[in-house]
Amino acid sequence: MYELCINTGTGFGLGIPEMLPHIKAAGFDGFFTSWHEGKTKEIAALADKHGLLYQSVHAPFNETDALWEPGDKGEYVKETLIRCVNECRDAGVPRIIMHTVIGMDRHTPTEIGLQRFCRIVKRAEKIGIDIAFENTEGAEYLAAVMERFRSLYVGFCWDTGHEMCYNYGNDMTALYGDRLKCTHLNDNFGMADRSVMTWLDDSHMMPFDGTADWRSIADRLNRCGYRGELTFELTRNSKPGKNTHDIYAGLDVDGFLSLAYEKAVRFRRMAAAGS
Repeated sequence: MYELCINTGTGFGLGIPEMLPHIKAAGFDGFFTSWHEGKTKEIAALADKHGLLYQSVHAPFNETDALWEPGDKGEYVKETLIRCVNECRDAGVPRIIMHTVIGMDRHTPTEIGLQRFCRIVKRAEKIGIDIAFENTEGAEYLAAVMERFRSLYVGFCWDTGHEMCYNYGNDMTALYGDRLKCTHLNDNFGMADRSVMTWLDDSHMMPFDGTADWRSIADRLNRCGYRGELTFELTRNSKPGKNTHDIYAGLDVDGFLSLAYEKAVRFRRMAAAGS
């Protein structure tokens, strides 16, 4: 129960082949990566070599706003995401994490966007791979996608830090916990200004280092009946103008991963105690 996974891009400037031995040595059971087109099978082979679970691939998201607008760019983004789905299935990766939109000022989903996501979802259904949509800014877009697609292959990726700084602390598991497929567990200090949503508050700190209520997070996972991997999305670097990550200063990659694993185990104990 509750295998422990972590992202490979923790901010140490190491490539995936270099990171995996460190992740394994720290004690983690698996990892997730961003999508590196054409490299997914190679990464999957490295996962097997090191005895690690390739938990998921995070699909590209920097242009997902275009999906909701008419034009060739939206079609290009849609086709890119379908290629990601195909490549991950061919490599044996069980799920893909997707954002529904990017942009703090976006609040109006469109039918053309839902139609494009329909093409992506239908491809995932056909080849048997899960898509987990993550809570980010633009909660209206997540709501539209989750309402439209009731497929067994479509579910929710709960980012605990995003809930604090992009979703105004609203309980996202109350909305989508019955469809929870995976987690991105991380901490921050919430919104510095509740009238201004900004990526600068999205710290991705280790559990227990910000203001998240980890007892509540454990309890909510249990209320969802979740028994999958506990996947942590962390970085050692502060956002511009912030000093949140000074507490990790001086840690090399092994020190950082060792501390992250210690905190991951602490949270797993909390979750398991309530199961």
